[in-house]
Amino acid sequence: MPLRLSRETRLIKKGSKQVELFNLKDETDSVSFAEAVKKGLGKHQGLYFPKQFSVFDNIDEILAKPFVERSVEILSRLIGDEMPREQIQGIVEKAFVFDAPLAKVTDNVYCLELFHGPTLAFKDFGGRFMAQVLSVIAQGEPITILTATSGDTGAAVAHAFHGLDNINVVILYPKGKISLLQEKLFTTLGDNIHTVSIDGDFDACQQLVKTAFDDADVREGLHLNSANSINISRLLAQVCYYFEAVSQLTDAQRSDLVISVPSGNFGNLTAGMIAKVMGLPIKKFIACTNANDTVPRYLKTGEWSPNPTVATLSNAMDVSQPNNWPRIEALIERGEIDKSMLVGDAVDEQYTQLAMKQLAQLGYISEPHAAIAYRALTRVLEDHETGIFLGTAHPAKFRESVETILGQPISLPQPLADCAGKEILSAQLSSDYAQLKQHMFSILKS
Repeated sequence: MPLRLSRETRLIKKGSKQVELFNLKDETDSVSFAEAVKKGLGKHQGLYFPKQFSVFDNIDEILAKPFVERSVEILSRLIGDEMPREQIQGIVEKAFVFDAPLAKVTDNVYCLELFHGPTLAFKDFGGRFMAQVLSVIAQGEPITILTATSGDTGAAVAHAFHGLDNINVVILYPKGKISLLQEKLFTTLGDNIHTVSIDGDFDACQQLVKTAFDDADVREGLHLNSANSINISRLLAQVCYYFEAVSQLTDAQRSDLVISVPSGNFGNLTAGMIAKVMGLPIKKFIACTNANDTVPRYLKTGEWSPNPTVATLSNAMDVSQPNNWPRIEALIERGEIDKSMLVGDAVDEQYTQLAMKQLAQLGYISEPHAAIAYRALTRVLEDHETGIFLGTAHPAKFRESVETILGQPISLPQPLADCAGKEILSAQLSSDYAQLKQHMFSILKS
């Protein structure tokens, strides 16, 4: 169910740099940033979230800075003085080593391309930032990262943590419900990366992760942490590329800006809303989904009624019970985000394919997730407004469907070409938690 909060929140314009995070299900569970990163989830599977946000009063100056320098400024505000600024800078310089360019599609529509990292997906930003943060704050203690993926998280997390000392990674994913190239990008690494193909959908994988965190034997015995978008470090890293997008627009374009976010677990939209709260000039957000339309229906009817998850072309968005929604609900309930600026839209398979063809006719090759965001944007955008839709993955990650729909070949970028012929190393399990628990202890305690 969506969250209902009674607590007032304070927006800090200037002054204190102390940042406190609290559990959205239990406000007595209050932690520091480092504790929130290491725990992942709070009591009762609650999400950690800042009690307050620092608002930039010099937004034009912030937007004029280079990407890395600006990101250090943003993350310093979000983390506070718990980590020295020099330490945050070192983390950012190692994590954000690729661009997030705006690609012009029409005179007033752009795609924010978030797929120029090592695994060709937007989750490289959050995954790499989290890995660098954990490597600093863990101080050599053993950690097991347990996460579920509906497609791109697995690769981003696997590559970000691959080879790091004292950190093991266990990634659950729904068998047969992600593309083969997506699967190969994170299931062929080996070493400290352990992957498990689950006979079930993504929601079943997420439930296994939640159950593991509620199991003290596993949580304490294996020193569990989650690298899903529920982890606050991943979420805060994503705030930075919204600023990067707006920095590439003119002043006139910034004044009437609409951003369309393809949404599955809703971490991406949450990050955009945090950027808005911090002062980024965004007029409206579009929360667009595929047939798994729990949020669009909720925004229209006020009823939270998840349906069974269905498989679609945009598999990374095949989520019926998005874990990050309570954070968005908190921003709305606390008065930091006006609910009227959030539009929900669901795009079916037919219109997803149509949008891909329309983009191709405009000279822009895209994949299903971005195509959904484009389709939703064109339904809402007015002539005087500027629209940005998020390109969350390289089209080649969905090569089979893109080639079939567009009727033209897609070349493989190097990261995909390198893993295409490798053997998948995954274990295969049912969605029974007892099996997963036994498997984890057998591979991590051997």
